[in-house]
Amino acid sequence: MEINVYNIKGEDTGKKVTLKDGVFGIEPNDHVIYLDVKQYLANRRQGTAKSKERSEISGSTRKLGRQKGGGGARHGDINSPVMVGGGRVFGPKPRDYEFKLNKKEKALARKSALSYKVRDNAITVVEDFSFEVPKTKEFLALSKNLNLAGKKLLVILPENNDNILLSVRNIPKANVTTVSELNTYKVLDAAHLVLLESSVSAINNF
Repeated sequence: MEINVYNIKGEDTGKKVTLKDGVFGIEPNDHVIYLDVKQYLANRRQGTAKSKERSEISGSTRKLGRQKGGGGARHGDINSPVMVGGGRVFGPKPRDYEFKLNKKEKALARKSALSYKVRDNAITVVEDFSFEVPKTKEFLALSKNLNLAGKKLLVILPENNDNILLSVRNIPKANVTTVSELNTYKVLDAAHLVLLESSVSAINNF
């Protein structure tokens, strides 16, 4: 499908770019989207949660009372899990939450997410641009010109551009990424995608 290209003033340039059907027009696969997002979030987890068990609590091992006849659960020493301040039973331990996902599945999930954005008319293509110096005000003007002010935006660049990145960094509802770093989670997390013209051809090669 073809989509119009706008300039930073929000004006239609008369140019069009083609969004490849094999990337932007597939039948979305919800299950692989779920798996890819799950893996992304799992890989971000530190996995450092830890609680002390009975053997790790600092306290006397003296037996507090008789084994039976006390009218409650047997507990032994003060480190028992049934005592206030005792060790925890089956508490969390440091672990790795990462799991494997095939490259083809990740690619399918990314294409599915992009196809959903096309269905929702949530993609805008802008002529390649850059800022002479980092200026948040200039990016806010850009989003206003494109009628995207206040929306959660993801700007997709063909390559790193520090001036654009620094201009967007302080805006709560805007984020910047490059084509090489684009993933399913970032696409779905944004309400609207802003693609630079040269980014489209790179994404079409996914």
